[in-house]
Parts: sequence; C-alpha cells; structure tokens
Amino acid sequence: MKSPKATARKHRTLQRKTARADHSRPALELDGAMQAGARRYPEPPLPRQHQSKPGHESRLDPPPMYDAPYYQGSMKLRSKVALITGGDSGIGRSIAILFAREGADVAIVHLDEAGDAETTRQAVEAEGARCLVMAGDVTDRRFCKLAVRRTVETLGGLNVLVNNAAFQLHAQRLEDLSEAHFDRTLKTNLYGYFHMTQAAVPHMKAGDSIVNNGSVTGLQGSKFLLDYSMTKGGIHAFTKSLSAHLIPRGIRVNAVAPGPVWTPLNPADKQAEDVAQFGAKTPMKRPAQPEEIAPAFVFLASPHCSSYITGEILPVIGGY
Repeated sequence: MKSPKATARKHRTLQRKTARADHSRPALELDGAMQAGARRYPEPPLPRQHQSKPGHESRLDPPPMYDAPYYQGSMKLRSKVALITGGDSGIGRSIAILFAREGADVAIVHLDEAGDAETTRQAVEAEGARCLVMAGDVTDRRFCKLAVRRTVETLGGLNVLVNNAAFQLHAQRLEDLSEAHFDRTLKTNLYGYFHMTQAAVPHMKAGDSIVNNGSVTGLQGSKFLLDYSMTKGGIHAFTKSLSAHLIPRGIRVNAVAPGPVWTPLNPADKQAEDVAQFGAKTPMKRPAQPEEIAPAFVFLASPHCSSYITGEILPVIGGY
C-alpha cells in the first residue's frame, strides 16, 4: 500500500515546483488587442462618433473591413441564389460579397441606406455575380413576400436566405424602455425573420439553407439591451425549432451568434464615448470586423461544408 505521508510529500514537491515556475515566468498578458487574421484590425480606442438611425457605413470612422481580400472562393455556392436582409452594410455586406465570390447571385434588402446599398451592389458585381437591390421594411409582411417574389423572378430561384436585418437601441433603465421602442425591436428582429422565412420556404428545396443572425446577447444577455437580447434569444430558439420543422424538406437552418462587430448598428445606438471603447471588454480586446464574421455564414450556407449541420448556433464572439 502507498504511504499517505509519502503521497503528501509528493504533493508538496509538485507544489514547490509549480510555485518556482510561476515566479520565474511573467504572467501571460495580451499586449494590446489580439491580431490573428491576415491583416491588422482596428482596436480601441476608436474615434468618438454617433449617428442617427439607421446608420450609414459610409460615415463610419474607421471604415469597416468587409471585402476579405485574402479570402479565396472555391465555388461553394455555385449557381445558388441568396437573399440577404440588411445586406447594404456591416455583416450583411460582407456576406453578400463572399457569397458572390463563392459563385452565388445575390439579392439584398435594405431600409433607406441607398448609398451603402449601391456600394454593396458594385462589390458583388465586381465578383462576377448578379445583384438585386430592394429597399423596404422587413416588419411589413407584404414587402417580404414581394422581396422573395422579385428575387425568384429576377435571379431564377432562391436557395439561401440570410435573415440579418435588426433594430438595436440601448435603454439605461427599465422604466425608459417604451412600448414603441420594445415593439420596434420585436417587429424587426422577430416578425421580420418570421415573415421573410415564411415567404421564402415555399420556393426552397432539398439542399437549400437558412442562416439567421443571432447574437452573443441572446446567449449571455445584456443589461442595457433587454429587448434586443430577448429577440436574439428568440431567434436562437426559432432557429432550432425551424430546423426540426424543415428537416423533412431537406432544408437546413442554423444561426451565427456574433459578439461585438464594427458596423453602423453601433454608433447609431451608443453614445460617442461608449463607441470609442466598443469591443474593448472582449478577451481579444477589440471588436470583430465584418469580414471576420461572414465566413461563418458561408460555412453554414454551403451544402459542401455543412450538409450534416442543422439547428446549431455558432458563436463567433472573440473568446468569451
């Protein structure tokens, strides 16, 4: 039998060795923000700025990095047609460009950011793809049906739906969260996803896919985004439920849950001093850029990459 005293001495020996190692090496601390991509990304402090809603990418400083110049397409979405809500800017713009680089024609929906939408159209067409641009409100069921119909008629079908358009506005106190504010968040983030999905599914077939944009707030909550967090959690639940519903039809449904991303959504929500420190509290100490999020949508949209994946929430949140 082993001697208890001998075992205890071994424990103390290991303890001393570990203590010496701890004292001989400096603590591992990140010096500035983590940079692990093909190019260097902006890190806080960012320029103080604020925009009126819905926000315009053309006015952001620094400009979001969306074109992923080192991303090489390999026809993962050859001959597909994708419809992306909120495709004029931010994550939606980057998704549109990478989808085009992978061989898809793209339709984008935006609210009233015509200049941003035109930039996206030009970028998609520069990839050799067709791009249909439509302005409208996803809270309007009739518009969602129209957007799907125009996509099918103009581009020849619909294989990938990306629900991405969102409304976000902080409220410092529960008492300040008005019914109109609450209603706008739910109408955009939940009704918009539902209306667009309901319109799209009858045109989709086995092998097609739906990718919803969720959020880290739907996983962890956010104390000043009560309504937004609730809708994002609802989107995650909708994704899982819809995936089970559509398995018999061969349509996969998944979601990406991003952490903080540098898009017009943020300066059109936060005050200027808060924008300056946006993303600083993540373990990587910076916000993501749209081009760091968009490849996750390619992965989940492509049947070549994720044919056995449905009902999943993929967090891309900077190391939480």
